[in-house]
Amino acid sequence: MRRSDIEIMAPVGCYESLAAAVQAGADSIYFGVEQLNMRARSSFNFTLDDLSKIVSIARENGIKTYLTVNTILYDEDLAPMRRIMDHARREGIDAVIVSDQAAIAYARSIGLEVHISTQLSLSNIESVAFYAQYADVVVLARELSLPQIGAIDRAIRERNIRGPKDELVRIEMFAHGALCMAVSGKCYLSLHHTGCSANRGSCRQVCRRAYTARDKETGEELTVENQYIMSPKDLCTIDFLDLFLDAGVRVLKIEGRARSAEYVKRVVGCYDEALRAIEAGTYTPERAAAWKERLRTVFNRGFWGGYYQGEKAGEWTRHYGSSATRRKVYVGKVTNYFARIGVVEVLVEAAPIAVGESAFITGETTGVLEFEPDDIRVAFESVDEAPQGVYCSIKVPAIVRRGDKLYKTVPVDPARCD
Repeated sequence: MRRSDIEIMAPVGCYESLAAAVQAGADSIYFGVEQLNMRARSSFNFTLDDLSKIVSIARENGIKTYLTVNTILYDEDLAPMRRIMDHARREGIDAVIVSDQAAIAYARSIGLEVHISTQLSLSNIESVAFYAQYADVVVLARELSLPQIGAIDRAIRERNIRGPKDELVRIEMFAHGALCMAVSGKCYLSLHHTGCSANRGSCRQVCRRAYTARDKETGEELTVENQYIMSPKDLCTIDFLDLFLDAGVRVLKIEGRARSAEYVKRVVGCYDEALRAIEAGTYTPERAAAWKERLRTVFNRGFWGGYYQGEKAGEWTRHYGSSATRRKVYVGKVTNYFARIGVVEVLVEAAPIAVGESAFITGETTGVLEFEPDDIRVAFESVDEAPQGVYCSIKVPAIVRRGDKLYKTVPVDPARCD
């Protein structure tokens, strides 16, 4: 399997994440604009005016752009949907990720490439064959096992099922990131509790909370071993990635448009390295375990392999929030950069920074620059630590910009890490 045969699709919710995806080796990005996408309220989201800039950055780096327009559409949404897609076509977006038939039909009518969203829960070859008249890429239901995915892949090739570009339909699957309790993300719990529909991009994640079950007749509270019985751990396929590819998956979708730029860089980078190792014949359980430990350092809710290996029930998180082994701490803001000597000036606003600590600088153009300071100076004097409230100078390995932010990462109490 060649690395060039597989596409890593990175989630992008801001320009920092876009730059991080480029740095990490992503082949494509997906993102939303304004409303009508499944992260309409949980991430920053771009506007239509951002499309030109996003496409330009992506093209400069050989990256494809996919726009998500994958919510349930009501009658009042049809005009905005058409406006978004018309703008996407003018700006040269490579494809739209959609699920509603009205969006599918309109995209095809104006010549936009269509990718079928997991929201349609495609689970059999006949469904794939039907949507192949519209789509070149299909995201199958995430509840399928690897043998089921493999059977669909074989049938696509045996039946020569081709999309509008007259190429065999490609299978895309989620490879890493958040999973939800609902079948392929179709959930009404948030709507029931808060009036905000997950299927309209407004999930309030009430399933991530702890609940107590109480017998209405006796008042007895039922004890469960795990409090978070509706909050699955995050998906991670890096330790069976070779089997994932053998099943016919050709596009690895990373979940996380609402997550940070350092998450995007770390996850895309690890999967890129793993794919190159598979190509070189150096992919081993030991290397996979090492990548998995690196993945644990950024936001996650603990890991499991999803349903791909035949499991019928989820593995649930042990506590609310992240189970990352390291936590980022805001240090301060970049106030100047001296390009000739490669030194950054930082106003230490929130937390001290010390020599040898794990640190990174992030910004819209900078992306994520990771390093360990080996020389920190305050008032031209070398110090072991720059305290809060001072300006300090730090040598950095690459260009950064004024206004970028400096963070450090610190170990997390092991009891908080699944």
